[in-house]
Amino acid sequence: MCIEMVYCTDIGRARDHNEDCIAGDKSLGLAILADGMGGYQAGEVASEIAIRTVMEKLRLNTSPKTKRYANHRYNEATVQLEQSVLKANQVIYNMAEQHFHYQGMGTTVVAVLFHNNFISVAHVGDSRLYRLRGKKLIPITTDHSVVEELKKGGYYTEEQARQSKSRNLVTKALGKEKTVDVEIQEYDMLAQDIYLLCSDGLTDMLDDRDIYTILSNAKTLEQAGQSLVDAANAKGGKDNISLILVRPLKAAPPSWLQRLINFFNRKWIMSYC
Repeated sequence: MCIEMVYCTDIGRARDHNEDCIAGDKSLGLAILADGMGGYQAGEVASEIAIRTVMEKLRLNTSPKTKRYANHRYNEATVQLEQSVLKANQVIYNMAEQHFHYQGMGTTVVAVLFHNNFISVAHVGDSRLYRLRGKKLIPITTDHSVVEELKKGGYYTEEQARQSKSRNLVTKALGKEKTVDVEIQEYDMLAQDIYLLCSDGLTDMLDDRDIYTILSNAKTLEQAGQSLVDAANAKGGKDNISLILVRPLKAAPPSWLQRLINFFNRKWIMSYC
C-alpha cells in the first residue's frame, strides 16, 4: 500500500497557542488528528496523549490484519483502531483525575487506517474526515456536536448551524468520561482518492464548497494544504487550523463483501459537482 501524505497545522489568528496535534505513519497506513480542549493549556496535553497512545498501541500490532472476526461486521484492523482510541480515552481520563490542573481536559480525534482496498475510520467529536473522489466531495464522518443533533431534529438549517454560537459544543470527547462510544466505519478506497482529516478550525471558516474548490484546483497536496490554511485564515482564523491530506497511489478494487458492507453502512452524504 503506497500513500502520499501531507500535514499542515497553524495557530490561526485568534489563539495564543496551538491545541491541535497531528501525526501519521506511512508504514502503518495511519493518519490521525486531535483537537484538544481545556484550560491551562491542558487541551494540547490531551490531544498529544491521544495521538501518542493510538500510535503506540497500533505499533504493537506491527501488521494489523484485515481478516474479519467471526460474527463481527468489522475487520480486525478496524477493531484494533477502535481499541486504541478507547485506550487513549482511558489514559487522558486517568491523568485528569490525578492532576488538578488537567481536570476537564479532553480532545476530539479522527483516525484513519489505509489498507489495500478499504479504509478503517474511528472518530469522536467534531474533527472530520472528507473524501474527494472525482468531482464528489463526501463527508465521511458526522460531528458529535449539539448543533448536529439540532440539525438532525430539524431545528436548524445548515446556515443556522454555521451561525450558531453553540457550534463548537461537542457531545462526545476523549477524556471527559470514564468510557466513550467511539464511532467506527469502513469504506472502500480507490487510487487517487483524496482524504482530508481536519479540525473545526478549518470547517468553521470554510464550507464544503470552499473545500471542494480548493482541493479540485490544487496541483499538489502540498499546495492544497497550504491553500486551505490560507483561506481559513483569510476568513478570520478564529481557531487553530490543522489538516492531513492523504492520497492512495495504489489500491485494489473492493471485494464483493466489502462493497456489501459499505452499502449497508452508507450514511447520508452531500456531494458537490
